[in-house]
Amino acid sequence: MQIKNLRFALNAIQWINVKEDPNDLESASLWRFADPTFVAEYPEVLGEIRAAGFDATMMEVLATQTLQNFAGMVEQAGLKLAPGYVQVPLMSDHGDRFEKGTFERAHWFDGVRRRAEESNFFGLKTVFLAAEVNYLASRWERPAIGHDFSQDRLDEMTELIDEAVDILNAEGVRPGLHNHVGTWIETEYEYEHVLNSIGADRLGVSFDIGHLEWAGISAKDAITKWADRVQDLHLKDLDLEIARRTREVGLSYERATDLGLYLEPGIGGLDLVGTLQALPDDFDGWIIIEVDRASMDPAASARHTAGWVSEVTGS
Repeated sequence: MQIKNLRFALNAIQWINVKEDPNDLESASLWRFADPTFVAEYPEVLGEIRAAGFDATMMEVLATQTLQNFAGMVEQAGLKLAPGYVQVPLMSDHGDRFEKGTFERAHWFDGVRRRAEESNFFGLKTVFLAAEVNYLASRWERPAIGHDFSQDRLDEMTELIDEAVDILNAEGVRPGLHNHVGTWIETEYEYEHVLNSIGADRLGVSFDIGHLEWAGISAKDAITKWADRVQDLHLKDLDLEIARRTREVGLSYERATDLGLYLEPGIGGLDLVGTLQALPDDFDGWIIIEVDRASMDPAASARHTAGWVSEVTGS
């Protein structure tokens, strides 16, 4: 089976989410975007994405660079940009519940405003909108099953997302709700609660196929059900046995990642082509491929992924 007429981009995450010692599962996990020195390596990474065969990457402006600096890197690499990603922190996770109208609450959404500014600078009219990945929250240790659920917490999260949606809409950027395992919006009930609380005229859907399946949700069914709101997608492949063990036995997010949960497209067990074929005929969004932890050298991982795209699209 093949799929056609879809726009694919590659997230640089193969180079970003790595082990300090790739041969030692017990070594520290590194998130290179948070490393102030990574900005010097970024042009080479973008060049390797282009050399692998991709013509687009996800917008990810580092905190250590200006919009103009990032634009220069992207232009030098010969890449286009696909929509970026913004997280909304839960106030109560950080010991705060600021009242509406206060200085502190207004600044809670500074990151959202920055993403809106970045999106507009690069001519992008959609963005992935998710609950914050909080490594200290209980779900990071017991992900994919809706651990420690609280309706009050979900209502608080929904209210904050609603405010973020208003900010993005006002800037002409349409957010798509993004499910992410390990956050307070990872289960079907949780993302549907948010979508049913915030109208389709203000908030679209930008699912992560792999995170749906990791949480035991059929990505194909989710896309079919919310077809009128799906605007962009993240695509990843998984080792389904590790995903099952995470839910049934209990592996932390980091341990599942270290054991090889994430795989390049076509290597894992997901029916990615069948899932993408569930998209409506008029879908014109982006498919951003993510290999959250490469199973091979990052550049080789990118080349394999580009080869998979070529194979399934017949291009």
